Amino acid sequence: MKHTPTILAEFEEYLKQNDLTLAQFAEYSGVHQRTLSNWITQHRPVSVQQLDRITLAMGLPEGYFYELYIENYIIDLPPNWRRIEPLLYRCAELDKLNAIQRIVGQIMDKLLYAPKLFDVAETLFAQGRHAATQILYESVAEVEKYQHSERLAICQYRLFTIQIGDDQNRNLKASTLFEPFVERMDEIDQLDALKDLANVYRSLRQWDKLDATARKMRDKAEIQYSMRHKQKKREHNESVKKLSRPMFVYITYSDLLCASVCEAQGDYEQALKYTYAYADLDWVIETDEDTQHWVNLFKDWAEGNIYTYKLLSGDISVLKDYAKYIAASPDTTEKEMVTKLLNVMMAANQYNIDVDDILRRFKTKIDFFAQQNPSADMYTHQVVPEQSTRFKYELAKYYLNRGRYSIGFKCLLDVLSKSLAINKEAFFIRCIRLFEQFKEFADVKAYVKYENLVSQGKKEKLFYY
Repeated sequence: MKHTPTILAEFEEYLKQNDLTLAQFAEYSGVHQRTLSNWITQHRPVSVQQLDRITLAMGLPEGYFYELYIENYIIDLPPNWRRIEPLLYRCAELDKLNAIQRIVGQIMDKLLYAPKLFDVAETLFAQGRHAATQILYESVAEVEKYQHSERLAICQYRLFTIQIGDDQNRNLKASTLFEPFVERMDEIDQLDALKDLANVYRSLRQWDKLDATARKMRDKAEIQYSMRHKQKKREHNESVKKLSRPMFVYITYSDLLCASVCEAQGDYEQALKYTYAYADLDWVIETDEDTQHWVNLFKDWAEGNIYTYKLLSGDISVLKDYAKYIAASPDTTEKEMVTKLLNVMMAANQYNIDVDDILRRFKTKIDFFAQQNPSADMYTHQVVPEQSTRFKYELAKYYLNRGRYSIGFKCLLDVLSKSLAINKEAFFIRCIRLFEQFKEFADVKAYVKYENLVSQGKKEKLFYY
């Protein structure tokens, strides 16, 4: 039988080697001498905080004894939440994920620990420690998978937000797994969940799902908005859970999303109707600073999108005004700039418009966002990479159609490479078709890179011949 070493044995050996008394070590470490004595003579476990002080005094790295602590005082003894909880927090701080997995595996056969682990996960999630929280949420979800609880739904929502990234296939899987749990969430929490789902569907270009999700979000938001203000009038205004946005935003954002669905379907007239709807915000009751910020944002987006839908429907007369509008917005964010310039390029390719002057005018901006990594914000993280890829594709198409093959192929191969990296099958295939259309004008270097990327796409089964 394998002998399990103990922290206590290593501690006693340290005292012996350094010729230290308990009193001396207690003074040096800040751990009370009686605590150390009880630990040695009565094998009474020290706390995690005391263990950290002992570890530091022994000159060892933070968390050095955590694996042994789990062996000695978690696995070998009945579970004690007063020891387990602080250890979980410290393991999360030090990214000791294997230790967290061992602790959770030891206690999760007892259903009573699920609420406690969930609370720890929520605290760590708020701190941004997503790797650790994923283990906790998955464990709670597994234990409660037959409970149909709100806690289970929140676990699935957190896992959904953690798993969203650059891999669109993974994003689709995460969305599909989470969607059935939305209705189990608190009615207020559902609004953010639907918003986040909608953003992923938008990045995936799943227009039917986006349309259904946006409409559902609008219906629920209108009910909650009406209820909130009726409660105020009756002076029964209970505290409402804090949303990530003012509540009216979920109504107006649904109109913006529905407009984007119509845009994707080429129905610019209906897209304009939705846009005029979220441009008119006189019905918004709140007047606080945050509300005014969002009202101004929607009005600005509406102004730009009205230009957009007119331009894409063939009204070329608005192009100069649209360019002035873009230039007059010094605080335009990365995601807004990408989208605005994408609209210009789509119109240029569709109606054979020369937009060289606009590309020169915004060259610095274009170069900047082409090199940036997406932010942590879920909308930006999902939509900007997809929009940037579309923009560069339209740019490649524009240059190739105008016989400027060197820069056109460079843009196209960049899109092909990015599509491969994020498993964007639709763009990968579109790039292949565009390259094949102009391949006779490609130089040897571009052709070799193209062949390598296509070969890699075949290996990863991104497309089939």
